[in-house]
Amino acid sequence: MRILIAPDKFKGTLTAREAGEAMSSGASEVFADAETTIVPVADGGEGTLEAALAAGGEERTATVQGPLGEDVEARWVLTGKTAVIETAEASGLRYVQPRVQSALAAHSYGSGQLIKEALDAGAEEIICGIGGSAMTDGGSGALRALGLKIMNDDGGRARLGGAALATVLQIDDSGLDPRLKDVKIRIAADVTNPLHGPDGAAHIFGEQKGADAAARSLLDDALRHWGELLQKASGVDVQIPGAGAAGGFPSSFLAFTEASLESGFDLVAELVGLDAALAGVDLVITGEGSLDEQSRFGKAPLSVADRAHANRTDVVVVAGRSTLALEDIYNHGVKALCSAVECAPSVDEALAEPATYVREATVRALRSL
Repeated sequence: MRILIAPDKFKGTLTAREAGEAMSSGASEVFADAETTIVPVADGGEGTLEAALAAGGEERTATVQGPLGEDVEARWVLTGKTAVIETAEASGLRYVQPRVQSALAAHSYGSGQLIKEALDAGAEEIICGIGGSAMTDGGSGALRALGLKIMNDDGGRARLGGAALATVLQIDDSGLDPRLKDVKIRIAADVTNPLHGPDGAAHIFGEQKGADAAARSLLDDALRHWGELLQKASGVDVQIPGAGAAGGFPSSFLAFTEASLESGFDLVAELVGLDAALAGVDLVITGEGSLDEQSRFGKAPLSVADRAHANRTDVVVVAGRSTLALEDIYNHGVKALCSAVECAPSVDEALAEPATYVREATVRALRSL
């Protein structure tokens, strides 16, 4: 019995690798002849680095500016000539206490420093996972770290952060790192929100970063102004679906590089060789910490299931908790579904011993086949 185990992270409790090991242990209890292969996956946000490491990448670290200017140690991964970065490592919400002040001031400068680290290491391709960000600065900070000059209305350098974009009078790309013209930048963007407007970065994602209604309106106006400046300087209209991801991070790169917006899961699947791993297996086990309505729209577990289903391979899903029923996901090829919360005496115990109950959920799901 050849089983591919391809989970996403169980956020806050287990990494994708740890979850996979618990699932593998459960599979071995049910099938004495089980031969398991663990391939951690992600949807292009947090967890992308782990997937890249599991695929044989080399972890690197760099001291960069955090979203409010403090020094942080950020990881990134180099695999061959491909670099993988997560904006959350340098510019993540983890570094701030979400409130109005931080929402207005947070920036992506450190993410640009990570891209520079990748260029210095000889990367010819850079994959950017952009989930979990603190900033709403249109990627302006990142490009400033790479040489973009941003001047305000009194002729000086504009401050970093989203709110400061409202004061920008001119941008000058003459000092941009010339290597950006040759490197392939692939940005994982699974949302379709534009840069600004009612469905834009500020109004849709600003609240989770601490912005109240007034701050969201201010940031939206600033992003609108920034988009107009980008178009004036580059000739590129950046008010497109996906440009509003991660506080508008892609927009600056769309204007001044040959960056592409791509499905986060597809990028990770390519990186870890998921299709090759699926070939010839008898069963696939996948899962994530929380299986809910969002999981049905491009998230890793059901994307894994879709690829397995296309390969005529049955799928079992194991979650930390699930608000979905089997009938909700049956058309993805899923034959069994169980969560750790179902197996534990309480939610608290499921959280306290996640590997134990993920293992038990795997056993229960497999025995139901």
